[in-house]
Amino acid sequence: MGNRDIKNLKEWSLAPEQFEGGHRLCPGCSHGIIVREMMNSTEYDICVAYATGCLEVCSSIYPFTSWNVSTIHIGFENAATAISGVEAMHKALARKKRLFTEDKPARFIAFGGDGATFDIGLQFISGAVERGHHFTYVCLDNEGYMNTGGQRSSATPIGGATTTSPAGTASYGEKNRKKDIIGVMIASGADYAASVSPFHWKDLAKKAQKAFSIEGPTFINAISPCPTEWKFEAHLSMHINELAVECCAFPLFEIERQEGGYGHKLTITYKPKNKIPVREYLAAQGRFKHLFTPKYEYVIDIIQKDIDDQWEYLLKREAAGV
Repeated sequence: MGNRDIKNLKEWSLAPEQFEGGHRLCPGCSHGIIVREMMNSTEYDICVAYATGCLEVCSSIYPFTSWNVSTIHIGFENAATAISGVEAMHKALARKKRLFTEDKPARFIAFGGDGATFDIGLQFISGAVERGHHFTYVCLDNEGYMNTGGQRSSATPIGGATTTSPAGTASYGEKNRKKDIIGVMIASGADYAASVSPFHWKDLAKKAQKAFSIEGPTFINAISPCPTEWKFEAHLSMHINELAVECCAFPLFEIERQEGGYGHKLTITYKPKNKIPVREYLAAQGRFKHLFTPKYEYVIDIIQKDIDDQWEYLLKREAAGV
């Protein structure tokens, strides 16, 4: 990682804003915090493509914008396609010596929600990664289609109540496990993939810097609690982010491709000193309130077992160095 990437806390906090406040994101939404933390962690020239979703409709309603970098708003499904095209154009112009600022390297980032990432845009992202484009894809994971009414996505966890997986007398909500999007991206050919939380901002900044420094496709999945559809008060956003990591419902880890292109190494970047029960995390959100009834309380045990099994798998994989 070059010196251009590395900032200490003072430099980071005083960095010129590349994503301004005054946007229309809901109070307590983590999207803006994640984008700001990530983009302020580097001094590269940045070009961004962002998919239709909460981030887009709240940050760039014409004639206003919160972005201080070059941006492209594109459809739900193809932010990765757009930014990989920009990256390819940049390479072509560099070969022809037609860039305006050849002395300052550029980096290319795509932002999308979990609907645009896990579902609608999955084949586009996988294709851009498989082709080896030098870009970073960032998923703002709020575990549902929050911009269009709170429908379930394949990022919605078991037991979550959404408008298309409602909880009631006949159902406890979402029945399917959350898709392993990091595993999918590694299988597609990503050189680096990681999970981050805005509460653990140092971990987020380091992973963003690492992702930007790698000459190849990289992927970051960022948990982004939604006060509106997760049903918690806006001032509790960072508390929810913290609980998700402390109970290991959203563990923080990274996977790096090893030299030579074969094999990967998984590293857990944060291990809770006292792992809390998942029920503390669930109880803080209205979307899981039905699980705290005699009819559905058994589902909490199912969720806890899934989390424990996943955590043990990550620990074993880290110990094995793969």
